[in-house]
This record gives sequence, C-alpha cells and structure tokens, in this order.
Amino acid sequence: MMQRCSLALALVWLGATISLVAHHSFTAEFDINKPVRLTGTVTRIAWQNPHVWFYIDTKDEAGTVTALSLEMGSPNALIRAGWTRNSMKLGEMVTIEAFQARDSATTANARSVTIVSSGQRLFAASSQTP
Repeated sequence: MMQRCSLALALVWLGATISLVAHHSFTAEFDINKPVRLTGTVTRIAWQNPHVWFYIDTKDEAGTVTALSLEMGSPNALIRAGWTRNSMKLGEMVTIEAFQARDSATTANARSVTIVSSGQRLFAASSQTP
C-alpha cells in the first residue's frame, strides 16, 4: 500500500513539473522593448492550448514576402476578450501591434489585431505586462 501511495505521489509531482516547464513567461520569450506594427494577410490560424497562434504573410516595398508567426492568449482568454473562431479569417488583411521574440525576427506576441476591412480592433489576451 505504501509503495502505491509513493508511486501515485511521484506521478502527480512529475505531471505538475512537466506542466510548469512546458509553459513560458512572456519576458522569457518576447522583448517588451521591441514593439512592432505589422500588416499582412492571414494564412493560418491554430486555436489550441496553451496559446492561439496565427500566421501572416507580409510584403515589403521590394515585393519580398515574409511569413510571420504570432502568439496570442489562450482560447478561453480570447473568448472572454470578445473573439470567436470566426473573428479572423484566412486571406484577410490584418494589422497587428506586437512584441518581437527575443530569438526570432519572424515570431512575435500579438497585443492587438485590427481587421483592416472592418476596422474592428480586438485585444489578443497577451500575457505581456507593462
């Protein structure tokens, strides 16, 4: 009986520590001192825990296309902020206020998303703190 309790406690502890290691803090991955404003076309949206990710293609003055990855808050936080799975659609032009990743010029944490066609601005439930 004692062995089973010890094994059960070890499994609970292992599960809790794996969960903690898997999640990151905002400042560990993103730089609050590197705000960016991006405009591009939505190419993919992934509603998944622990964060919703979406992907856009931007085009510079020379016509070079760059694919970017943007992290938002959790699905539940986005729903509480007024999002639905249909708030942003593939092929739609969006403008994003975000903070660039520390280790990648093509990844950022979105603070807000503006749908260009409607002007609707939605907050991205970011974990960023001022």
